[in-house]
Amino acid sequence: MKEIFETIKEVAFEIDSAIKRADLGYSDSENSSGEEQLKLDVQSDIIIEKRFASVKSVKALVSEEKEGVLELSSIGKYTICYDPLDGSSLVDVNLSVGSIFGIYEGELNGENLIASAYVVYGPRIELVIVDRASKPKLYRVVGSEFKYISDIKMDEKGKLNASGGTQQNWCDYHKTFIDDLFQEGYRLRYSGGMVPDLHQIMLKGGGLFSYPATSDRPNGKLRQLFEVIPFALMYEQAGGQAVNHKGVRLLKLIPSHPHDTSPCFFGSNYEIEALRKAYGMRE
Repeated sequence: MKEIFETIKEVAFEIDSAIKRADLGYSDSENSSGEEQLKLDVQSDIIIEKRFASVKSVKALVSEEKEGVLELSSIGKYTICYDPLDGSSLVDVNLSVGSIFGIYEGELNGENLIASAYVVYGPRIELVIVDRASKPKLYRVVGSEFKYISDIKMDEKGKLNASGGTQQNWCDYHKTFIDDLFQEGYRLRYSGGMVPDLHQIMLKGGGLFSYPATSDRPNGKLRQLFEVIPFALMYEQAGGQAVNHKGVRLLKLIPSHPHDTSPCFFGSNYEIEALRKAYGMRE
């Protein structure tokens, strides 16, 4: 596992360099969801694939940007599902973006996620890693290497609210729930990038990130294996919760396809319990 995390650090430096120098235009291809790919998406995907090609413990890679499974090592036991550059469309307006990695052993589902990591490319490069035995650990680039900064622990109640999806497509009870949080004094913090928004909520103590089921996306937008499940482990190990629109823990999800999506809610305990009441979820 140490070799995997060291490789992610190498990837982070290389992708950060690409962000600062690469062509920000669109490529001539689409990803597995039919979305136009930025050239930077494609380049980030290639960087990750090349770096992990020599890591013998990694059996296979599954990328958000491609269909199928890329088999790497016959002796490997881990499959890494990754989003090479989450929020890449924000690069041209100079906002923070990130990379997400879920490390699975066995079948690709929430219960077999054994560790996850994400990188934030912003004013500073930061890395957070977690496994099932510890709190998320924050690292930051100091000079030319990553230095451990602290463990991350969320408060029981937060102050931030990041609500995804087009509001006109929200259901009435979700809109009421979000409005009620703002009436309690929550502050809106939503950049349109999953990595920086979830990172901010964790580091600021707590709050809520939501991407609900909407009329145009009844199954949500965010992908289970690459985005939702890896961050669910982060939030649970930090003392928070991560559930879907039915109150099911996101770490219990069993995707039927590598690119399945899910409505998702990540938060500290107070916000998730308030969500359960607003949605009429059963315990």
